[in-house]
Amino acid sequence: QVQVVESGGGLVQAGGSLRLSCAASGRSWYGMGWFRQAPGMEREFVAAISRSFGLTKYRTSVKDRFTISRENSKNNRENTVYLQMNNLKPEDTAVYYCAAEARSGSLRYVPTQQREYPYWGQGTQVTVSS
Repeated sequence: QVQVVESGGGLVQAGGSLRLSCAASGRSWYGMGWFRQAPGMEREFVAAISRSFGLTKYRTSVKDRFTISRENSKNNRENTVYLQMNNLKPEDTAVYYCAAEARSGSLRYVPTQQREYPYWGQGTQVTVSS
């Protein structure tokens, strides 16, 4: 059974930090990523990471403030991806979604499109007050 579960959201003042976690189980995972959706807006890419070698991609507005990382289990079927968010801004307020894919077969591929991810978490709210 596939499970993708996020945690770590909350309310923080501008300039503060939060760390999101996402536990994915039930498949041999490859690329994993984070997306976000603000009220009235479309869901957008935030960051993603390859299965191995620590290759990452970020949206430009978060590149110097957010860091994505991951821990893979020995059988690669219970992996955790993190999003460390520093110097948060009110415009970072959104529901943050974790996504995972199990079909690329690539150790280096970093998927950034929503359509590349079949598995999604339920989302966690991040609110940044000014």
